[in-house]
Parts: sequence; C-alpha cells; structure tokens
Amino acid sequence: MIEIKDLGFAYDKQTILENINLTVNAKDFLAIIGPNGGGKSTLLKLILGINPLQSGTITIEGKKPSQSLKHIGYVPQNTNINTDFPIKVIEVVMMGHIEGERPLLGYGKNEMSCAMGALVQVGMQEFAQTKIGSLSGGQRQRVMIARALCANPSILILDEPTSSIDITGQRSIYELLKKLNQQISIIVVSHDISVILEYANKAAHVNKTLSYHDISDKQNTFHTHGDKEHFCEIELLQMLAPKGCESCETEPKWRTKP
Repeated sequence: MIEIKDLGFAYDKQTILENINLTVNAKDFLAIIGPNGGGKSTLLKLILGINPLQSGTITIEGKKPSQSLKHIGYVPQNTNINTDFPIKVIEVVMMGHIEGERPLLGYGKNEMSCAMGALVQVGMQEFAQTKIGSLSGGQRQRVMIARALCANPSILILDEPTSSIDITGQRSIYELLKKLNQQISIIVVSHDISVILEYANKAAHVNKTLSYHDISDKQNTFHTHGDKEHFCEIELLQMLAPKGCESCETEPKWRTKP
C-alpha cells in the first residue's frame, strides 16, 4: 500500500528525518509514536504530498503521493470546525466527497448517499441532521472519520484522533478503527501508547530516524528492528509487562503473560 525508501527531509538545513524506510501493507494497523518534534507530522505531510520530497521515494499503491490522494482518507488533529456555525452533521460529512462533479447548488443524491453510508459505518447515522456543535468530542471525531471515509479510501490516516477525548471516548474510537481495519489500512499518530498498542499490529517510533516494530504477536515478539542502541516506549512497556499492574486488578490485552 505504501512504500517509503531512504527518505530524508530538512527545514532550513536542519535535518528532521533521515534514512526513513517503511512499508505499510494491506489491512495493517500502524501506530506512529515518538517525541514532540521528532518528525511524525513531517512524515505525514510527506505521505500526503503536502511537503515536496527532498530525498528518497514514497509510493502509494505504486504511484507518487500527489497522484494517490483519492486512495487516502485523512483526519487531521485540528479539524478547524467552528462549533458555533449552524452546519449539520450530514453537511460536514459530504465535504469529504471528492469524486465526480459537484452540482452548482448544493450536493447531489450520490453525495448524500455516500455521506449517509459513511455515517452508518461510524454509528452516527441518527445524528445526520444534528448540528455539529451540539455533539460531544468523541461524536465529532466520529463525524470527521465519516468525512474521510466518504472518499472511499483504501488507507485511513489519523493524527492524534483522541487528543481531546476522555478515556471512554478513546476506547470507542479505537474500537471503531479496529472494525474499519477489517477493510482498509489504518495509520495513527498517537501519544496514547498503552491504548494504541492494544489495537495496532505494527508500530513505528519516529525520532529523526525510524525504528520499526512488528507487534502482531504481542505475547512473543515486540522488538524486531535490530538496533541495540535504540530504546523507546515500546521496549519500556514490554519490560514492565510481566511484572503485572500494581494499581489495578486487570491487565491490558497486549500485556505479555509471565
């Protein structure tokens, strides 16, 4: 689905990313983690074709990023939705319809049908005629996901999708993404490490360079990048896992059993 080879990028001669290599396969659920300023957002911008390539290559289903936008649904961290503006949920979702010619006035039946189908996918069809400003944070995020799905993407990319949502809402969003992952590839940039590792099958730690982890077998295989000098949150979680949780009686599903 996505192939990144020898990618490098710099702002004003300051290296942000170097020697980035990454493959995203069909139906992967990839979590991208790392410190602030480590290059996660820059990597997304390069995949989306927002920033021009400086060195290395990116192909999305065999094409350049600028030629592959129709394959990608994107949910940014800041959706810039004015909650005071009297716009309905269905109208927000229809903004994601990028194929075909838009009618001179309003949206057509095909676009309406696409938007309703996307709302059904995220469980928000009952709120189609509700004003976006009256929804909770978690509900609005579901609407933003529906807007991205309206373009019928094969890859869904989300930047910090649960940054302003409570724990219950976070779990709900990730359960939704897990369900969507049965049909499409998911890429999530997140700081919710313990939560995202429960749902992702691949993880990339980005801090100028990229270290890759296959976490599909969470009981046996965490550390697969082979760099002995690299140490990140994923290794820390793996080290702590066998000791059990002293503050609660339950264990995360991803925890390695002693």
